[in-house]
Amino acid sequence: MAYVQQQPWIQNKSIKENILFGIEYNEARYKETIKICELKRDLEILPAGDLTEIGEKGINLSGGQKARVGLARAVYSDREIFLMDDPISALDANVKKKIFKNVFMSKFKLKTRVLVTHAVDFLHLVDRIILLKQGRIVFQGPYEDVKGNLYLMELMSIHHSNK
Repeated sequence: MAYVQQQPWIQNKSIKENILFGIEYNEARYKETIKICELKRDLEILPAGDLTEIGEKGINLSGGQKARVGLARAVYSDREIFLMDDPISALDANVKKKIFKNVFMSKFKLKTRVLVTHAVDFLHLVDRIILLKQGRIVFQGPYEDVKGNLYLMELMSIHHSNK
């Protein structure tokens, strides 16, 4: 199982070491991970690429870069179950969309994925929605079954009015 935090834990090591996290290096798997986690451009502009040392708690990375490094660690681990606590919240809309498509929908397609998120724009793409309010399940089911729920419609309208 792999766990992806909203605030990823970053080691004071290189980006590459943070992604590999003790797993043996496989070039093809690593390159695919960098690509689908939208890290390629970042590595091109960093002085030492993926060998760039990340400062304490990722101090020299943006929030989006830290989130993508944390996600890349999970992708590279290639586990069967992925628990993700809103790992895309720090990403801009374009990157968020690419990662949702390339990682959650494609790479993890045959894996068990549990995604906690506020990204309501992607709800129509998920297998099952479970909406919680104050720690209790308000409703659950496939998007087609719950899309008319008043509480969900309210949440979506709040989200769209905040854009």
